[in-house]
Amino acid sequence: MHLAQGWMWFAAIALVFWGITGVTQKLATNKISSELSFIWFADAMIAISVILALFVPIQWHVRPLILWAAIAGGTLNGLGALTSFAALESGGKASVVISLISLYPLVTVGFAVTVLHERLTLAQGVGVGLALAAAILLSLEPQPPKSKA
Repeated sequence: MHLAQGWMWFAAIALVFWGITGVTQKLATNKISSELSFIWFADAMIAISVILALFVPIQWHVRPLILWAAIAGGTLNGLGALTSFAALESGGKASVVISLISLYPLVTVGFAVTVLHERLTLAQGVGVGLALAAAILLSLEPQPPKSKA
């Protein structure tokens, strides 16, 4: 796999953007509500969408099923963002919350195996197991020290 492949560059850039996003979301939810944070997040997404619609040639005519799949994906993405803001606002540490929600591909793997009847290799199964172990370890919080009263 060469990093020169176009998709890999986009993936690396997305990784950086989303990595920084976790910090900015936590900073925002430290000062404003998760709902207001989400509204500003959505406003930024709308602005990006308008710019794309104005300057990038887009094929607007798609089959209804594809349109609804895109709408469902956007809705689920938005709900995921909203609940991640709520997790951060509720006291979750950015390093833990963002790491845990970044394990969402495990849900995709679960659906792919059960609904699409895809098969995992042994190495992929081990990867899923390690990701689950990482989720458990990340979610463990040390007990607060007992006060001497």
